[in-house]
Amino acid sequence: MRKFVLLTIAISLIAVVAIFGRQNNRVVEAQSATSSAQVSAAESPSVADGLVQRLENSWPWYVARASGMLAAVSLIILMLSGIGMITGRTFGFLEPITAWASHRALGIVFGLAVLLHIGSLMFDKFVPFGLTQLLVPFSSDFRPVSLFGFSLGSLYVALGVLALYLTVAIIITSLVWINKKPKIWKVTHILSYLVIIFTFVHALAIGSDLSVAWMRWLWIGLGLLILYASLMRFRRAFTV
Repeated sequence: MRKFVLLTIAISLIAVVAIFGRQNNRVVEAQSATSSAQVSAAESPSVADGLVQRLENSWPWYVARASGMLAAVSLIILMLSGIGMITGRTFGFLEPITAWASHRALGIVFGLAVLLHIGSLMFDKFVPFGLTQLLVPFSSDFRPVSLFGFSLGSLYVALGVLALYLTVAIIITSLVWINKKPKIWKVTHILSYLVIIFTFVHALAIGSDLSVAWMRWLWIGLGLLILYASLMRFRRAFTV
């Protein structure tokens, strides 16, 4: 279980380092341009104050991006490990008890990352989100979508909100009802496929870091991998 969780955190940290490295390069470039434009060294403190102010205003955005990346990575591993336990592939790497414990731990990590992602957006000053916009689907006006002339509000934000509620339902039933009400747990657990679909579209449409070509293609590739694994899982279900 520890290896699985540590692997998730390690991959997420690598992605976060890449995010901050790219952002820091932009900050350094901006500093260089500002420094060259300044004639007097006496103005240096004002530049430092500006950077401190920028950090104070932008920390929620960094936290939202980092937690979103952690949620994405943990969800990918969570789905693959879960499907692998049905097809038997996961047991080639982990013993059944360890595989189950790791899967459960990853579910908790994913849920906490999602909550942190949503909570940090409430403090973001660049793209302000209120509690209603974060909890009520289609109530946000961030990047609105229209279909056949009918406004759907922020469809991509709404998919993230719906994924949140499905995730909460899956985690609660997995922790409370897996032994007491296995049929309800099993039906609810199937909703995880909707979670990955909603999350995939949500991140692909409005994820800031997925605007980078290689990260976007990596995300699409992982989505195709989940699709392939899901097809193999359902094929097994209909043939057994």
